Amino acid sequence: MTDNNTKPTFESSLKAFEIENFFDRIAYRPIGYHIAVRLRSTRITPNMITVMSIFVGMTAGWLFYYENIWINLAGIAVLICANILDCVDGQLARLTGMKSKVGRILDGVAGDLWFVSIYVFLALRLTPHIGGALAWILALLAGISNLVQSNITDYYKTLHLYFISSKDGIEFDSVENVRKHLEEMPKCFNRFLYRLYLYYTILQTTITPCLQKLLALLHTAYPNDVPQEVRQKLRAQSLKIIPNINLMTFNWRSIILFITLLFGQVWIYLLWEIIVLNIVLIAAVSRHEKMCRNFQV
Repeated sequence: MTDNNTKPTFESSLKAFEIENFFDRIAYRPIGYHIAVRLRSTRITPNMITVMSIFVGMTAGWLFYYENIWINLAGIAVLICANILDCVDGQLARLTGMKSKVGRILDGVAGDLWFVSIYVFLALRLTPHIGGALAWILALLAGISNLVQSNITDYYKTLHLYFISSKDGIEFDSVENVRKHLEEMPKCFNRFLYRLYLYYTILQTTITPCLQKLLALLHTAYPNDVPQEVRQKLRAQSLKIIPNINLMTFNWRSIILFITLLFGQVWIYLLWEIIVLNIVLIAAVSRHEKMCRNFQV
């Protein structure tokens, strides 16, 4: 655990500045940092913040159900608060050293639960206008799309940290390691979270076959550690993909959500998830896979 007497820095609260998107850099992360600094001497843990963010984020979904712009504005404010809390938990974990695999998994689940609530209430809101069947189909497809998009976004960003250094990329995991750890765990809530994480990791590796071949080649060529010069080349290639990846993060996704809420056309947001962001996903994965195929180990 980090010594609370050590003066923290904004950079020390981040995974890596270069993978943060514009809104995180100028707003969410700085706010989260100042809150985390004030909390690091208290008994409040990152996981407590994560659980709080779940309830706050899911409340936003309920506020989006009403066709009232003032209630929707309240929901937007609540969802922004949830995202700030989502920043605080990770930054607090890095400032205090209270980082854990379970905490990281719980953090991912939190974001998924926000959007489950949002899609459920958007479907209920749309039902009187377009019919229950179509509303729920759109919400289901948008939800699945969000899950896959968020999964791959997180995977590529964690991979980028691994390209920076093995220390920075310590959270980058393989299916084999996750499965092995799961088998060693006693039956408990953490085991349930790990099982979800296993499915999460399987999806990531299934969608990225060329990346998996490259990682296997790197492991064979450099069994102890990947040389820094090779990491730098991988990092430079990966950086070219980050702008595409950032389009699928919460910030850009939420902007479209907020605009459609304010204009009372939430069906546009669901189609944005299903059509536009899936095109972005396919383009990003294709580009990254091509990079992996062409990389010379």
